[in-house]
Amino acid sequence: GGMPSDFDMKDHGLRRLEVSEFCGLVFGSFDPQVPPIEEYLGPEIADRIKRVLCKPVRILGRNTQVLHNNWKLYFENVKDSYHASILHLFFTKFRINRLSQEGAIIVDSSGGNHVSYTRNADEVGNEEYQDQQIRSATSKYKLADPSFLNGFDEFGDGISLQILSVFPGFVLQQVQNSIAIRQIVPTGVEETDLNWTYIGFEDDDDETTELRLKQGNLVGPAGYISLEDGAIGGFVQRAIRGHEDDCGVVEMGGSSAESQDSRATEASVRGFWKKYRQLMEF
Repeated sequence: GGMPSDFDMKDHGLRRLEVSEFCGLVFGSFDPQVPPIEEYLGPEIADRIKRVLCKPVRILGRNTQVLHNNWKLYFENVKDSYHASILHLFFTKFRINRLSQEGAIIVDSSGGNHVSYTRNADEVGNEEYQDQQIRSATSKYKLADPSFLNGFDEFGDGISLQILSVFPGFVLQQVQNSIAIRQIVPTGVEETDLNWTYIGFEDDDDETTELRLKQGNLVGPAGYISLEDGAIGGFVQRAIRGHEDDCGVVEMGGSSAESQDSRATEASVRGFWKKYRQLMEF
């Protein structure tokens, strides 16, 4: 190819990645000193990935959503555990998720990785919602086809929703029986690609696969409960432009970045910035 005779292609290859496989997922890093993947995740986060990806998977579909905001805004959104019953009206209209339900936040020691989970909806706490006339207590709206919410307790622990993130750009979701991987890919200061991969399991029967596909309508670019997430980041991005010297206070649930037994907290958001500041050395 016109190179000199002593040119050795092995000395001029692409930069190599440190690669690890975990539960069928492939993680890569340019850092040659990156710790083993399970050490990086921490035991609680690793166990929560194993909980969902417990057997061989089958890919059901993919799409890519363009977000008109910096990637960090979407990652904050994922880690904000209390916005769901405020922003996502579908959740509350049809009693899929309420902040009064049992749930918790897990934050690993680095702060960068987290889990938010909710147990199955029931009537506990509904009296308080009715007494305060909160919109989610009652609704005149009905689903034309409620069958897609007729899920099952897939993992035997009553958890109907689990959102898990691994710094800096990985999300594993279990929303009812819809399971998906989200990959956050920055494409510019104010634009991000969000890649969705929807999955089932190799031993799923046709009925289970159909249910997963139906419930897949809950999430994604036009999802009943995630449509707003695709827009809210752009709203915030436009609002903060020109206000570089302003700052926000993130102190709901205290000031630490530790696990808590309530979802009304910003602990996992603080954890993200703890990890980010450490890596950026400021």
